[in-house]
Amino acid sequence: MIADTPVAELRDLALSLVALAALAFVYAVLLRLPSPPGWRRWVVRTVVGVAGAGLMLLVNLAIYRHDIHVDLTRDQAFSPAPETVRVVRGLTQDVELTYFYQKQQPSARAMRTMVEMMGRLNPRLHVRTVDPDQNPALANQLGARIYNAAVLTANGRRVEVVTTDDREIAAGIVRLLRTESRTVCFVTGHGEYDIDNFEYLAEFEGSYARTRTSDSSFVVQMEKHGLGRLRRALEKIGVAMRKVSLMSDTLSADCNVLVEASPRTAYAPPDSAALLAYLRKGGALLLFLEPDYPIDPSLAEVLAAAGVRFEPGILVDPASHYYTDEQMIAVAGYGKHPITAQLSMSFFPGARPLTLVPSPTVEAMALVSSSTSSYVATNRERAAEQAATASKAPRALAVASEGRLAEGAAPFRLVAFGDADFASNTFFPYLSNADLVLASLSWLMREAAGSPMTPMVEVLPTVTLNNQQTQAIFLVTVFVVPGFIALLGFIVWWMRRS
Repeated sequence: MIADTPVAELRDLALSLVALAALAFVYAVLLRLPSPPGWRRWVVRTVVGVAGAGLMLLVNLAIYRHDIHVDLTRDQAFSPAPETVRVVRGLTQDVELTYFYQKQQPSARAMRTMVEMMGRLNPRLHVRTVDPDQNPALANQLGARIYNAAVLTANGRRVEVVTTDDREIAAGIVRLLRTESRTVCFVTGHGEYDIDNFEYLAEFEGSYARTRTSDSSFVVQMEKHGLGRLRRALEKIGVAMRKVSLMSDTLSADCNVLVEASPRTAYAPPDSAALLAYLRKGGALLLFLEPDYPIDPSLAEVLAAAGVRFEPGILVDPASHYYTDEQMIAVAGYGKHPITAQLSMSFFPGARPLTLVPSPTVEAMALVSSSTSSYVATNRERAAEQAATASKAPRALAVASEGRLAEGAAPFRLVAFGDADFASNTFFPYLSNADLVLASLSWLMREAAGSPMTPMVEVLPTVTLNNQQTQAIFLVTVFVVPGFIALLGFIVWWMRRS
């Protein structure tokens, strides 16, 4: 889009067009020159040929120095990824990027071209591409020992990334430029999701319904469900992680963000008191609670003071859901907040509603909401029966709040979700789920902007449609197109009959 195109690229495009127009004009003039008789004809032809060749050389040189990259593939396969572009264009200090590639490897040669395109996005990124077989001295100087390695340096710091993926290099730049250490602490002791676990359901669309139990549980029941993919994404951008207990004395001192991810056992009053003390000292909390989790009154009191209340039941959205499950809420519109500035569609495989609790010292807002057709069911198995009598209205699925819990307390930050599975290994890399989790952590860490990186997790190519889009395609392909063809056939038959 022109609005997102840097001034340098627009300038290069204008210079290239001007050079081509000048070349066409000069050739048009030369074609109209009179051709004198005799030996002067050959002199004119020689002068015109030499001038034309020289002009062509100058134009090609100008176009080469002001190259414009045009990628016409559907998925922009020959261009840097959007998150890479955001990282490089956002550079405010110089970064040296030296990429050592293996000339015999096609993917490495393609990566060389990609790295050179990255260098044209921002003059702050200084790019060199080197074949270590032809320049082993430079490889030894920078400490590169293997092929396809990017060495990043800035302000005396060094990061090496071994990859043929431009997103990995962008993540290395984020890690290189992180001036302050950040630690995300994951609460343990209540059966939470484990950050050391990387298991996931490979085909959740077909397995999701079978993994639910027939009782009142609303969550995906999967042994050893974890947050390993979230951990890997944070490691790539240089965020430290560790597990903590709420009773730890170093909780507030060491933890920039505290994550409570799907506890399975109820909080005790001392746990809630420790959480309250952490928030009063200016802590930041990211909270994932499943619909079936019983909230202790002491924990509910702490959350209400922070501006959010978790309601019972499970949300059902007939108008906007993913796949064929009305309880798998699909969301494409968000509240206006730094966390949601760059998000597209996300989905939540079973979520409980949240409500805002007014407070004079706390500012809270809904980040994610269901559609106006959604309602709350008290029993998952009988959700369809409750649709007729339930009130239809948008409900919040996620809330962000900040403020002070008491006079003289430090300002806290909180992001609460009525679902935990969307951040788990199975659902984390799909749609914008990862972006939403990482942006929430970035805001909680009080960074200037949301995380520009999407985790490099390979997933199968998918076509993302919500229920309304699926119904529209069904109507067009099953009724509109066949009906139109039948109508044309009838018109042709009628015309031949008469």
